[in-house]
Amino acid sequence: MDNSIFLAKFWGWYLIIFFLILSFNPKRIKQIFADLKDEKFLIISSLIAIVVGLINILFHNIWEPNWKFIITLIGWISLYIGLSLFIFPKKTVALLEFINIKLVQIIYMLLFFIGLFLLNIVYGIVPI
Repeated sequence: MDNSIFLAKFWGWYLIIFFLILSFNPKRIKQIFADLKDEKFLIISSLIAIVVGLINILFHNIWEPNWKFIITLIGWISLYIGLSLFIFPKKTVALLEFINIKLVQIIYMLLFFIGLFLLNIVYGIVPI
């Protein structure tokens, strides 16, 4: 299976599932930010984000102006957030909380539509 197709399936399903979890249990996001204040959770979260971002980038670093760019961008964002959480934990958590409070609905809808778009690319539900 092509790396792009595999990662489009992975990220598409991940984003849809993440959206549904946060839609049905909005307290979960507050819990995540509360847990980020615990240094052990923060280190584990940042290391996971770094590993996921690096794996994504190593397998899929395609800078073409099409849907594959979205997958590459997700990898780079994951790596950036992981490194930021690891290097500047307090500033990064504060920034993520601020962004989440101000743009929560836009961010979650964007995640949902990106997930739908990636799944549509893979499964061809709606012709583009």
